[in-house]
Amino acid sequence: MLYQTLKDLHLSFVGLTLGGMLLRGGWMLRDSPLLGHRLTRILPHVIDTMLLLSGAALAVLTAQYPLVQPWLTAKVAALLVYVFLGTIALKRGRSKRARSIALVLALVCFGYIVSVAVARNPWPFG
Repeated sequence: MLYQTLKDLHLSFVGLTLGGMLLRGGWMLRDSPLLGHRLTRILPHVIDTMLLLSGAALAVLTAQYPLVQPWLTAKVAALLVYVFLGTIALKRGRSKRARSIALVLALVCFGYIVSVAVARNPWPFG
């Protein structure tokens, strides 16, 4: 029961994280002032923190840890790449072209993370 609740919570935050990235990415492409709104700057951090906490709780509950389980190691490594690309896409990119490329790459990375999680394999496409 606890496992399923944590998993459902984690998956909900996955959806919210993806939706937030798509929304903020769209705002970035349109140069929307909403990208700089206070709630837009705070809420993604709250959602992502809850995503990480629920993921960590699942890891502890199932005794599956990064550096022990290759698929989980791949997920964590890809998460770091996703965060890096996301900051370029939404804040640090020097041009709209650079931010757009980083956004697409971040979304590809997100897809990889989900694929690894579903397949429980660091090479989900092979």
